[in-house]
Amino acid sequence: MDEPFQLALIGTKGKWYDHEVTVSDVQSAEAEEGDDDMAAAKKVAELIDAIYVQNWTEETDAQCEAAKKAWDELTDEQKALVEGEVADPDYFGNDTGDASKDDPLNGDEIGENELLVVSFGTSFNDSRAEDIGGIEKALAAAYPEWSVRRAFTAQIIINHVNARDGEKIDNVDQALQRAVDNGVKNLVIQPTHLMHGAEYDELVDTLGKYSDKFESVKIAEPLLGEVGKDPSIVNEDKEKVAKAITEAAVKDAGYDTIDAADEDGTAFVFMGHGTSHTANVTYSQMQTQMQELGYKNVFIGTVEGLPEETELNAVIEAVKTAGYKKVILRPLMVVAGDHANNDMAGDEEDSWKSGFEKDGSFDSIECQISGLGGIPAVQEVYVSHTGDVLN
Repeated sequence: MDEPFQLALIGTKGKWYDHEVTVSDVQSAEAEEGDDDMAAAKKVAELIDAIYVQNWTEETDAQCEAAKKAWDELTDEQKALVEGEVADPDYFGNDTGDASKDDPLNGDEIGENELLVVSFGTSFNDSRAEDIGGIEKALAAAYPEWSVRRAFTAQIIINHVNARDGEKIDNVDQALQRAVDNGVKNLVIQPTHLMHGAEYDELVDTLGKYSDKFESVKIAEPLLGEVGKDPSIVNEDKEKVAKAITEAAVKDAGYDTIDAADEDGTAFVFMGHGTSHTANVTYSQMQTQMQELGYKNVFIGTVEGLPEETELNAVIEAVKTAGYKKVILRPLMVVAGDHANNDMAGDEEDSWKSGFEKDGSFDSIECQISGLGGIPAVQEVYVSHTGDVLN
């Protein structure tokens, strides 16, 4: 050990070579096994990182399958070691419900009239079936002469669902090409996005490449309708949604009315995503809408903190200043997915729940994990928007 000695090695072509070598830092069998565990976990992390991307290629489906196969071959101990640039054990290990309850709505032979419902998407199975699926079912029931189909704009989510559950959801390009291949003549697109933001703009751009493939193409309004120029401008859509989500939150909290909750010192905080897009004024308009409805104990916030008055600390300060001691957090998002479960209700120190608790000014912090898409009155807004373009 640790002393040089002579050794003869034979090369691949049969030639012998003399070497002086030293043996040191000998590893135990346990250490070698640990190295093997890390290598196996690293391989899976690299495969996950490779499909955690927003672009689709012809290799994507095979990459998703390879990642899941490699994950399934790991031991429980190895799974706990998976860590990459974005990869972690929750990618495959997190239980988000039964994927078989969801319908990807990617069937063919659908006739000449298609209603394509375009969503950002979610990898949370229960929310995908209840929230996005709820909107799709409401539209199918309202317009039975139109074949309802689905597309997601987030390829990262599409890949996640594909790899973990084997459920294949079309992205927008795939869905539009499927419509062309199916001989669809009349296409109506209903986005489930909240506003005319970046996702909506990208959808319009993509649609432009297919506009000459159909006899008619129409795109309906997103949930909250026209944006408006400043925070004071509201509309009928925002009023309907404000009433619907507040009524649902009040009911789930066990109050008869919003006034009863106010008298009990309870504030409702709706957490949206936020965006740097100019459409972020929509969140401020929703706060204006709540005030115009007399909901003085309702506050609007965003994960991204854009616009600035919707940032977590600003919202905490607003609730404190108003004197409320009980806080109920609920997502202002179509789905109750990763943002709702982690950014809002998670136990990590940077979650909204943890932020309110850390402030120390409140007696209780509760979370309602429920997306907008599961509320019938919200579904009816989408139905109305689709009806506007059909008529």
